[in-house]
Amino acid sequence: MEFLNFLEFRITDFIDIVLVAILLYYIYKLVKGTVAINIFIGIVIVWALWKLTELLQMKMISSMVGGFMNIGLIALIIVFQQEIRKFLLLIGSTNFASKRSFIRHFKFLKQEALPTDVDVDAIVSACKNMGISKTGALLVIERNNSLDFIKSSGDKMNIEITQPILESIFYKNSPLHDGAAIVQDNFITATRVILPVSNDRSIPLRYGLRHRAAVGITEKTDALCLVVSEETGNITYIKTGDFVPYKSIEELTEMIKKDLA
Repeated sequence: MEFLNFLEFRITDFIDIVLVAILLYYIYKLVKGTVAINIFIGIVIVWALWKLTELLQMKMISSMVGGFMNIGLIALIIVFQQEIRKFLLLIGSTNFASKRSFIRHFKFLKQEALPTDVDVDAIVSACKNMGISKTGALLVIERNNSLDFIKSSGDKMNIEITQPILESIFYKNSPLHDGAAIVQDNFITATRVILPVSNDRSIPLRYGLRHRAAVGITEKTDALCLVVSEETGNITYIKTGDFVPYKSIEELTEMIKKDLA
């Protein structure tokens, strides 16, 4: 029977399945935790139904579902515009395209973290002290995606990173404490920077505007963010739009060094 021809499995079919699985995995990661996840699951179900009806040669229902999929393409672009933007940034970023970062996606190919120019120890120590004194802070650490498009919203600087400098910038009576500070290499290149705020509804209400701004910039770029809460003194680590848990200051330091390597 002709419809059983799909049982003829070739190596190209295996590669095709793997590539589709990888693509779906990255799309799922982009929409995970947002209201778009339910739409994504619905699309997968409708698409699977469409292909099943085609396989079984149910022409009427197949043409109806196929027409819905074709007409709905424009609507999907509108609904998923934020996710599509984030996906294209992920694909086009030099961080993803570089050999080192590409290999990092395959966990069976282990590599040791290389040293970074950024003084991570000074940054984390400053955040720890600001947390003790409940001094609010927002630090954005640049990786491969340029942050020049947001630096213009603040005051340009060129200050080498030290623990006292960071603490003085975010001191409550400092004129520079409001907004974010941008870290490039081992220098603070801008202060009082205004960041794009995330509209993700899954962010818990206990997090304020600093955290939403950190999520917003890490959704649009590959930057890393550290947020010190003014209310609780807790230090939050955010990357790729997600809150990254850690158990100790030492673990946080190692995680940042690894992400910057």
